[in-house]
Amino acid sequence: MSLDEERKRIDEIDEKILDLLNKRAKVAIEIGKIKKSTNSVYYVPEREKAVFDRLEEQNAGPMPGAAVKAIFREIISSIRALEKPTTVAFLGPLHTFSQLAVQRIFGATAELHPTSTLNDIFTEVERGRVDYGVVPVESSIGGSVSDTLDRFLTSDLKIINEMLLHVSQNLLSKSPLDKIAKVYSKDQSFSQCRDWLQANLPHAELINVSSTAEAARIAADEEGAAAIGSVLAAEPYMLDIVEGRIEDSPHNYTRFFAIGRQLVKPTGSDKTSLLISIRNTPGALHDLLMPLAEEGVDLTKIESRPSRKKAWDYVFFIDLVGHVEDRKIEKALEKIADHCTELKILGSYPQGDVES
Repeated sequence: MSLDEERKRIDEIDEKILDLLNKRAKVAIEIGKIKKSTNSVYYVPEREKAVFDRLEEQNAGPMPGAAVKAIFREIISSIRALEKPTTVAFLGPLHTFSQLAVQRIFGATAELHPTSTLNDIFTEVERGRVDYGVVPVESSIGGSVSDTLDRFLTSDLKIINEMLLHVSQNLLSKSPLDKIAKVYSKDQSFSQCRDWLQANLPHAELINVSSTAEAARIAADEEGAAAIGSVLAAEPYMLDIVEGRIEDSPHNYTRFFAIGRQLVKPTGSDKTSLLISIRNTPGALHDLLMPLAEEGVDLTKIESRPSRKKAWDYVFFIDLVGHVEDRKIEKALEKIADHCTELKILGSYPQGDVES
């Protein structure tokens, strides 16, 4: 067939896709009416995971699974906005990795509410000014985000989803590499790209600023200046991606939590996060962990933090594989309760996939 004939086939397929999308939207609007009448939540992580899993299983190619998921995430996000706009608070400013995490979880049609601090994210959700929040919880290079963990000590919000974002740093500028004399970014970004900068821009002045988005804004107005940041920061400031993926480690990931007020149903592939206080007695931690081993529960993380109640008093943040409604998790928690002064379930949620 000729090129024009093949393009005509594409046009016909596009028309069918458009028609089906609108049919899907009409059904979703009816679902939205039911949710409103029953006071149900509009964003249902377990339902979205079921959709993605089913599509992945049915996908015969040649479209790769990651592309199918990305397309349907935006379809779901756009249609959910017809039911009710989803408002999400995150650590600002715009055009940072936190915004990228929001879009990977809620889609590009989410209504963005950047905040100045991590504490503000929790507060905005707690007071009902936004539907959800997205907070960084740990980095594969820098470790846990203490401000996020500490805020869970006082908050009743639940973890409803997680995602693992591959943090890829980029050199952004209007100048070619050999003309760059200054580089702006955050200290964390500089540390992640130290070897690359030494090898490729050994004489450039490195200037620390408040955010990668601020770095891009400044670099856009200075000749011979560049910024290190996400691809999101390039477009609004009309910067070129001079070099991509300049981070020294290919295993640079940040784990994000979506937080809200709802409880998430099991999906068959879940995690549970706990906050636990124990008595300061010999063997107390051993007694706490033994029930998990006895019930065959996989513990993926344990970390202690000051309780903030008194000096040298600590709490433990623990991540488990499974959902609180799983029988073996229920049995383990029943046993653990005997050894705790406090047992707080921060949430059960779908295990996150790695997102580029």
